[in-house]
Amino acid sequence: MLSRPKPGESEVDLLQFQNQFISSGATPAVRIVKKANKKGKCADEELPILQDQRDVVMLDKLPDLPPTLVPGPPKRAKPSPRFTLPENQDAEERLDQHDRHITAVFTKIIEHDTRAMTVTLPLPSGVAFPRVFHRSQKGTQGKTATSGKKSIFAQEIAARRNAEANSTPMEVTVPAQGQQEGTLISKKLEFGEQGSCIPETSKSFQGPQLITGEGLQCQNAQHEIQTIHEENLAKLRAMGPEELLQEQQRLLTQLDPSLIAFLKSHRSTNGQTGVESLEEQKSGTMAHETPEEEPMGSPPPSGWKQPKLAASAPELPVTPHKEWLHMDTVELEKLQWTQDLPPLRRQKTQEGMKQARFGLQGELLAPDADLPTHLGLHHHGEEAERAGYSLQEIFHLARSQISQQRALALQVLARIISKAQAGEFGSQLTDSVLRLLLDAGFLFLLRFSLDDSVDSVIAAAVWALRALLVAPGDEELLDSTFSWYQGAAVFSLMPYQEEEEEEEDEEAPAEKARKSPQETRPPPDLARHDVIKGLLATQLLPRLRYLLEVTCPSPTVVQDILAVLTRVARHSLESATKVLQCPRLIDTVVREFLPSSWSPVGEGPISRLHGVPCAAAMKLLRVLASAGRNISARLMSGFDLRSRLCRFVSEAPQELALPIQEAEQLCTESFRLWAVAATYGQGGDLYRELYPVLIQALQAVPQELSIQPHSRLVMLRISALITLLTRLIQASSSNSTELQDPARNNPIESNPSPVPPSITWVQVSGLRPLLEPILRQVLKELPRPDAWKALAPLPTACLLYLAAHYQAWSQQPKLCPGECLQDVERLSKELVLPLLSQPAFQGLWDSLRPCSPLCNPLSCAPAPESIPSLVSLGCVGGCPPLSLAGPCSAFPFLTSLLCLLNVLTRIHKGLCGQFAPVLATPGLQDYLLLCGTPSHVPRLTPYFAWALRHEYHLQYLVLSLAQRMAGLRPDSSPDATLHHTVALTLLRHLLPGSEYLAHQLLLGSVFLPEFLPEGASGGPEAADFSDKLTLGSGGRPGSGRGALLAEACRDLPSIRGCYLAHCKLPGPALLHSQALYQAEPLHIPSLLLPVPKEPLLPADWPFLPLIHLYHQASGPGAEAFSPSSLGTATRALQWVLLLESWRPASLQAVPPAARLARLMCVFLVDSDLFREAAIQQYIIALLAQLCQPQALSLLKLDCPLPGLASFPDLYASFLEHFEAVSFGDSLFGTLVLLPLQRRFSVTLRLSLFGEHVGALRALGLPLAQLPVSLENYTSPPEDNLELLKLYFQALVTGTLCPHWCPVLYAVAVAHVNSFIFSQDPKSSDMVIAASKWMLQKTWLLTNEVGQAECLKQHLLFYKLPNAALPEGFELYTQLPALRQNHLQDVTSRLLQDGGPEF
Repeated sequence: MLSRPKPGESEVDLLQFQNQFISSGATPAVRIVKKANKKGKCADEELPILQDQRDVVMLDKLPDLPPTLVPGPPKRAKPSPRFTLPENQDAEERLDQHDRHITAVFTKIIEHDTRAMTVTLPLPSGVAFPRVFHRSQKGTQGKTATSGKKSIFAQEIAARRNAEANSTPMEVTVPAQGQQEGTLISKKLEFGEQGSCIPETSKSFQGPQLITGEGLQCQNAQHEIQTIHEENLAKLRAMGPEELLQEQQRLLTQLDPSLIAFLKSHRSTNGQTGVESLEEQKSGTMAHETPEEEPMGSPPPSGWKQPKLAASAPELPVTPHKEWLHMDTVELEKLQWTQDLPPLRRQKTQEGMKQARFGLQGELLAPDADLPTHLGLHHHGEEAERAGYSLQEIFHLARSQISQQRALALQVLARIISKAQAGEFGSQLTDSVLRLLLDAGFLFLLRFSLDDSVDSVIAAAVWALRALLVAPGDEELLDSTFSWYQGAAVFSLMPYQEEEEEEEDEEAPAEKARKSPQETRPPPDLARHDVIKGLLATQLLPRLRYLLEVTCPSPTVVQDILAVLTRVARHSLESATKVLQCPRLIDTVVREFLPSSWSPVGEGPISRLHGVPCAAAMKLLRVLASAGRNISARLMSGFDLRSRLCRFVSEAPQELALPIQEAEQLCTESFRLWAVAATYGQGGDLYRELYPVLIQALQAVPQELSIQPHSRLVMLRISALITLLTRLIQASSSNSTELQDPARNNPIESNPSPVPPSITWVQVSGLRPLLEPILRQVLKELPRPDAWKALAPLPTACLLYLAAHYQAWSQQPKLCPGECLQDVERLSKELVLPLLSQPAFQGLWDSLRPCSPLCNPLSCAPAPESIPSLVSLGCVGGCPPLSLAGPCSAFPFLTSLLCLLNVLTRIHKGLCGQFAPVLATPGLQDYLLLCGTPSHVPRLTPYFAWALRHEYHLQYLVLSLAQRMAGLRPDSSPDATLHHTVALTLLRHLLPGSEYLAHQLLLGSVFLPEFLPEGASGGPEAADFSDKLTLGSGGRPGSGRGALLAEACRDLPSIRGCYLAHCKLPGPALLHSQALYQAEPLHIPSLLLPVPKEPLLPADWPFLPLIHLYHQASGPGAEAFSPSSLGTATRALQWVLLLESWRPASLQAVPPAARLARLMCVFLVDSDLFREAAIQQYIIALLAQLCQPQALSLLKLDCPLPGLASFPDLYASFLEHFEAVSFGDSLFGTLVLLPLQRRFSVTLRLSLFGEHVGALRALGLPLAQLPVSLENYTSPPEDNLELLKLYFQALVTGTLCPHWCPVLYAVAVAHVNSFIFSQDPKSSDMVIAASKWMLQKTWLLTNEVGQAECLKQHLLFYKLPNAALPEGFELYTQLPALRQNHLQDVTSRLLQDGGPEF
């Protein structure tokens, strides 16, 4: 058998196969048939099959080059011999006769109203269409001659047509159009059309349509048929109209509906009427009449068929014509677009996203908006009567093959996103537009559109991407606050990936070291948690680089791309590094949009931005530099930014040959980029080169301030210049301070020895005389609110410059103290004190409350369209006037002023008395009082976190100034309590990035004795007096709270050391924060702050030492009890007692149940710690505070507690520890009994009486020492049957005795007594049987147990709880009649039955 050629065979192998086949003489599988030449013979004749001739390939006969293509002779058209042209027919008439152009077909269109038509959906069927069959079914039928290369489906259709053609048709006579009535022509009526009409008296019918004559054997069958037909017509004529209608109705009700539908669907459209025409007789209408004005055409050809109308169609929107192509079957659903729009449906409910429709400008159209159709808002199928397009339809349009439609769809989506972020849809839609778009894959639709080849589509995609990622208000806010106190440091705009961290923790350590989760997760999963990460995973940066470098888009697209890159750089250090490392991206930005030379550009729009300086490009570099000092160093050294900065700074904005607005922004961003570099100690050499330029710019400021009105861009440029000088002064002071302590170098930095800045104090010390006149000129505008708002950025920057100047001056090694103090006094006398005495200045303090995020949370309302995966500050449209960053806010100016006052008072302590009136300002007092009041803090949104950080700066500076002044006062400050309350509140609210402030508060204000004036002004004595009034004589001996508080006040330094050790903040974060606030350029790694997911310290931070001791004792590596643990527990309990007694508002954020759990942890630390006298005294005092009625009513043990899985689990461990080490300790027992109150969960009581019943013998707490009322345990009666059985079992077996556990004995007796005498008719049979069984057992106790007579007396005659009695309850002298009768009834049955059964 010959083998077949295989893939990879060469030509030599193929020739060998050919020779083998020829030599074998086998029959070929293919026969070669050559047809005769058409010119010589008929096309139907064929030559005989060549059996012996074979087509043999010979390589030697093949030419090396292909033959040249020579065009053949032109063909001459010859008429076909079978077709003869008529001699008398005109050629033009012949062309018109065979014309099939659209103008010849659509001569007249008549539209019909189809709005009232009912559209029915097809019935579901389990059969596929077309019918599915296996290939083997066709194999048995054999191949037809025409099968050839036809598909199975095509063969099936051809077979069906052949079957229809072979069927025998019936000949009926139908009057031809254009002929007289009596003239008949022959027309074949298919079998499916026979009998489809009921005959009617009409001139169009000349014979029966239902009677076919089948079955008649006689020759005159046609005559019989005609006779029957005439009889039927006679009967119909004899009937009246009412009788016809009745008969019609009877037939319709009797016939099968499927038969009626069959007749309707197969009726003829020319001169025939069906069953539906009978229905139309009710209104006297005629069916399918030919309009008189319709022109009559030529006779149709013999093979032409009348169009078949769709079933149940009352009226066609377009009347079919014989000359129309493909109109043999009229499809009504395809002609519905010619009808008028249906009427609008009123919708009064709130519109959901499925019904929302938008205009081409992105606006949301009302459901009842009646707009004209020429606006292009009705080109959709669903809800055709409504104008606008749904998001699904816009998505479908964005995938169109027409580029204009794709661009239009993306532009509409961009407008929709912009309006949604502006909050225009908030009150009209129930769902989030952004969330719905992202869930539908909008992010990747944009990414695919960026790869389009059409410029308009790319421009629309970039615009939509900017609308999605970039909030214009966010950038304006961050730019305007750059010159604030710590304004250059911002939070990373990155979502908190909690799920990713959990998944990462589940992986093995070796697996995590080998790969990161972001590298293995697909882009859709990344985008679901973080939009920016998902985009970066789709190679977004290389595509944007290609667009900027190769395609050279329009200026608008360039601005959008730069804005998107800036938003990506704000995401995180990782994203900024990817932008920097993208090949040729930064090179393209610097080369094309920050050139050193360019052609002059005038005002107005420009056609090309390449080769022209762009402020957005400089801003991108500034944001990248803010992400890290290494990025800043690479930008400054690797991309020749020094020459660019020199170029843009050395000239005034008016001389840059750019539009004045663009020139101002470019100069401003150049100053800001230089300031960011100076924050890291870089760019000092530029100062020496541009020193004359900076001096000239400062000298020109007074002249610019005299120009009215003040330009905001000019003010921002001047404030950026002053901020730059502030950073240079701070960099100069690092030479003498930071380099002397190399151990403080940031461990994050790769260089062990930082390079000192190339700038000294001598080079920058002479700038102050130029800044002070500017500040004085600005402060003169304070009484004029409008001018002051326009100059707002400038005084803030000037005050911060003066603070940095005197701070750096005081740290110089060769400082002359006398000269520095004299200059400080001069500044205070000439500038500060006159400012503090101005009446308009007092009004600035009054604006703190309405502009505060804490006092006015509505000013920080979350954005209308905020999603977790895309972080935004939500400042679309600008900040409200009464907000922290609004035009009416005094926060930036007052914060900078307090910073200056702190510096001056630290240098010159004698000025504290002169600046003391600042803290006594009524506006500041009211603000601090409201901040210290415990209130609900709203959810931590990105903008709320940003605003809180700046508000906390002002509070911290106020506390620092108050702390400095309190140390110099001989007596306590009247506002010391207020300042201490604010310090405690601020400490538990500080966010990540403020670790240094938290550390300073722990060092100073929180544990400052001057801020606790109660310790020296009779506070302990007042506490003892309060306890006597509250507790009376029932208090524990030796537990005087006053003495404990006095001892705690004396131990404040030790308490502070304890909390500094246990409230330890992360070391790298603390060093980073310290470098930012202390202005240490060599130790600042980045200006990006961590994501503010939660405050630095938990709300229960006073209990942190106790929690740490518990974890050390219960952890896997549990340590033995050490003497330091006793001191730690004692200091923690002392501080908690101080707060509970004198600052209870600071612990309101900690639920009473959490406080109880923290106290229980002290007993679980060790078996001997709770026995210490000091521990016992403080816990007794704290327990007394916790058991007061106000706190006891808030004690809820079933709510989730922070840091605790569940309270029942903790209580089970507590009971186990009590059984092991308590030895009947009364304080331990008190904590065991406290959660057993009736209102708490029954699980706690079941845990004691079921699993730890042995602990009852050690619960010997007397009734007199019970800190809560006994009624809390006995009321209401117990309803848990299982617990009642355990109560009864413990009483009967003697496990629960009054001398072992008096409290629970009284509780158990009360609940069992209430249960055995309960006669509730609603109780179940099981409960009633258990009650009778217990009562019977109680009645028989005398004979079973020796001392059971007393228990029987207690169970039967219990009356009320009374802790004053030895037993803890009162007894009836005689049972009430109702109980006596119930007892007799149960005991009488017992005597009859012979014993209790249960």
